[in-house]
This record gives sequence, C-alpha cells and structure tokens, in this order.
Amino acid sequence: MIIMQELVQTRKIMDDERKQIILEVLADKYCKQILHDTLEKPKSAMELSSDKKIPISTVYRRLQTLYDAKLLAISGSINEDGKKYFLYKSKVKSISLQCNLEETSIEIVPNSSNAS
Repeated sequence: MIIMQELVQTRKIMDDERKQIILEVLADKYCKQILHDTLEKPKSAMELSSDKKIPISTVYRRLQTLYDAKLLAISGSINEDGKKYFLYKSKVKSISLQCNLEETSIEIVPNSSNAS
C-alpha cells in the first residue's frame, strides 16, 4: 500500500505592513466568512450576501479589503442578459500566526483549488 502525502507549501509573510493588514483581516468576522465561503468555488457578491446574511454594502467593502490584501482572486463573466458580473475566490487555504511581544510570524497556505 502506497500512501501519498500532500506537500503543503507555506509562504512566510515578512513585510510588517502586510502582516498588519492580515491581522486586521483575521480580526474581521465578515472577512473570515467570505474567505471560508469562497474556498471551494468562486461566488458572486450577491451569493455571499444572501448565503451569509451580510448586507451587500458590507460584502463589497470586505471584498475590496480582501482583494487589496492579495487574499482574494476576482474573475469576470457575462450572464445570459449580457451583463458583466464578478466571482470571488479565496487565494488562501489557511493563515497561521504566532505572536510574542517582540515578533509576529505569519504563514499562509495557498488555496490549491485556485485552478478553477
């Protein structure tokens, strides 16, 4: 019997400004819900709003925050009506951090299902 072990690649965050942004994202319940909800498949802002009962204006603000933090991918598409819409997908599978009073260490595991 052969057991295949998945190699988990982590990225260590070195930049202090980026660390601060990630800490703020992790402290926000809506940001975490959006990242979790878009792990497996991309979703629209309307889907996120209705699935998680988050006001649509809050969803759009958090999507922008997550995109600016490079934690969310955006893809566009056109529906049957010819209207353009966007789908959002988490670029991270998990974020781990370790803090002491001198240093904060943050590692990110990229979302390997980003190929879709």
